[in-house]
Amino acid sequence: MTTSRTSPVVSLPANREPVLRVMPMPADANVHGDVFGGWIMAQVDIAGSVPAARRAAGRVATVAVNSFIFKQPVFVGDLLSFYADIVKTGNTSITVEVEVYAQRQRLDAEIVKVTEATLVYVATDDARRSRPLPVL
Repeated sequence: MTTSRTSPVVSLPANREPVLRVMPMPADANVHGDVFGGWIMAQVDIAGSVPAARRAAGRVATVAVNSFIFKQPVFVGDLLSFYADIVKTGNTSITVEVEVYAQRQRLDAEIVKVTEATLVYVATDDARRSRPLPVL
């Protein structure tokens, strides 16, 4: 895996608000301070569910992870910003792309894109059965 020193200069997406911002703690990492991929995956799922639930006007369930790319390592103390956008809707499904950026908490305040993922959610009713998306 490449280190952030070889990364191109990146900035946080302009004119967009992150749906989630979080800083991983030591319990989220191995003994070397590298954050577990599974922890990042869980945060991406939470971030992706925000616009999906908003579009579904209620409960959603994750049904697929179509892609998940770890581009850079994440370290304890990085401030992670998660950006999520709906890219496709079906009768009951919502496909969301999530991008994750890390602001390294060091003197140089470096920003790197660390993860990209595409997830599919399905709108569900109170009995957790799929239901049609509301008409816009």
